[in-house]
Amino acid sequence: MIIVTAETVDPSTLYEKLEKSEAGSVLFHYAVVKRRAGDRSSDGIVFERTGDMEAELSALESGMKSRWNIEDVLLVRRIGVLNVGDIISLVAVSSPASRDAFEACRYGLEQLKSMKTLKKTERITNRETL
Repeated sequence: MIIVTAETVDPSTLYEKLEKSEAGSVLFHYAVVKRRAGDRSSDGIVFERTGDMEAELSALESGMKSRWNIEDVLLVRRIGVLNVGDIISLVAVSSPASRDAFEACRYGLEQLKSMKTLKKTERITNRETL
């Protein structure tokens, strides 16, 4: 399942969206906005669409399912203005085997960081090197 949203992500609702009837392992990884952007202080991040995010995420989901023995994948990606501590994205994987769940989740996370259909702009508050 693919979700692209400008709304705040509620972690308590996402577990139920993942199919897990055959799973022995369910793994969730949330990426969150951090206070530091390299050596600078940040108030958050702005994420803007630059293309068909749903198509890019669907291709990622299909690729993960064909590469690993996984039952289900849930990919969530935020857009808009995010503040420190907000959830940026989620990669969730259910699998009969924990190794496949971990490998697929790690791969999905790396792919989300390099999306072609998304522009990231840090909201820097202190332009001096700390």
